[in-house]
Amino acid sequence: MNFCNKIDLMQETEKQNFVEIYGNFFVAMQILGNDQLPATLKRSVKDQKRFLLLENTDEYQSVLTYFNQTINGKCNQLIKIERIQNETCFGQYLVQCQEFEKRLKKHTEKRLYHGCPEQAVNSIIETNFDKSFSGLNGAIYGVGVYFSSKADFSHGYTVPNDNGERYIFLARVLLGKITSASKSMKSPPPRFDSATDRNLIYVTYHDAQTYPEYLITYR
Repeated sequence: MNFCNKIDLMQETEKQNFVEIYGNFFVAMQILGNDQLPATLKRSVKDQKRFLLLENTDEYQSVLTYFNQTINGKCNQLIKIERIQNETCFGQYLVQCQEFEKRLKKHTEKRLYHGCPEQAVNSIIETNFDKSFSGLNGAIYGVGVYFSSKADFSHGYTVPNDNGERYIFLARVLLGKITSASKSMKSPPPRFDSATDRNLIYVTYHDAQTYPEYLITYR
């Protein structure tokens, strides 16, 4: 029995308390009797959340190839790629994934980009993307977290630091039920989970819908 199926057997009150009680993802997996973690994850030491990827690994090359497909000349030098491991946020994300799949009978995850200034990086790594900051770069489609399918579009929301370094997250995003975005919307209609312009912008409105999987640092 897999992770999602075991959560599905819990009572609703148990589900609500699951992440709060067993916020540490690895502890949760032990309690549920399933240690099938994603192959790339490593057990952290002293709450380490950032893991530098080596250039000769398949994981590094996979992220690099994906990034290069849409950065379109905006990156002159790739400095590093880090895997983010926030066990609490990942546990919340998995629970949300199971809830969406149960309700919608399909998988709705996409890998999307989110550009940000350096001062936002640590906050995202520690507590996940926060929709309350959406107004800082505009909130054309309501108060949510904004992502793009194109790295060069997210590049426009980065700010170089004193060394000229910029930061883009490659995130796992659960879209759920999607509605068309409009400039008049402040939040999604009832029973919808996210919005899109049907081109390259996606907006999520619930914190557990997202997980910052990789941080790409470049000039």
